[in-house]
Formats: sequence, C-alpha cells, structure tokens
Amino acid sequence: VQLVESGGGLVQAGGSLRLSCAASGFTNFTFDYYAIGWFRQAPGKEREGVSCISIGNEKPYYSDSVKGRFTISSDNAKNTVYLQMNSLTPEDTAVYYCAAGPNRPWWSSAQYYLSVSGMDYWGKGTRVTVSS
Repeated sequence: VQLVESGGGLVQAGGSLRLSCAASGFTNFTFDYYAIGWFRQAPGKEREGVSCISIGNEKPYYSDSVKGRFTISSDNAKNTVYLQMNSLTPEDTAVYYCAAGPNRPWWSSAQYYLSVSGMDYWGKGTRVTVSS
C-alpha cells in the first residue's frame, strides 16, 4: 500500500488547510478494509494520532486537541482521505503523516485508531506551519 500526502503549507493562525491522502497498491484487501489516519510530529516531540477514519463504516475518530476543529472524510471512489483543518493555531505546526492499518476486531475506540503502533503503512508526510 502506498500513501501520498498533499496540501500542507504555511497558514496564519485562525486559517484553514485541507490535507489529502491518496492511497494505492491494494492487493490482498480493498480500500474499505482499512482504517486510515492522520498523525503529526512536531519538532522534538513524539508522533501523535490526530484523526482516523474507519473506511468501511466511515466512522471518524479525533484526538481531544483537534476535536471540533478538524474533520476527516473519505472518497472511496478515489481511494482518498481528507483532513479539513480549521481554526489552526501555532500548536498545530508539524509534519502530518497519513497512515493505514487494517481494522482489527478489537478496535473499539480512539485509543486504538490513533495509535502509531496500529498502523502498518505510512506516507512521507506533508509539512504544516501555522504562524502567529
């Protein structure tokens, strides 16, 4: 599975960006078998889960830090996942990575969907910089 992110850039605080993640290379399983999420890593910090969507039932999950500001969605016809980011703050500055992992039967909450260790495939990342 290959994941390619786009849409990062420089934006002022309070502004918006939309990230895209185009997925390809599905062989054994189809797109809707997976959960696809967005993770971010700021300088000097660990990578953290931001949002994830279970493609099969389109159920979204969000971290507390972005809930109410970010919206994740998927276009199954295009094998693409989007992250609409509104009301951005300098604390959102990071490299944002798209990641995919197969839905596991025991995944029942954001704890699982936003876990770095739960993802099997990663994109190269797109940088988001929010200026104050």
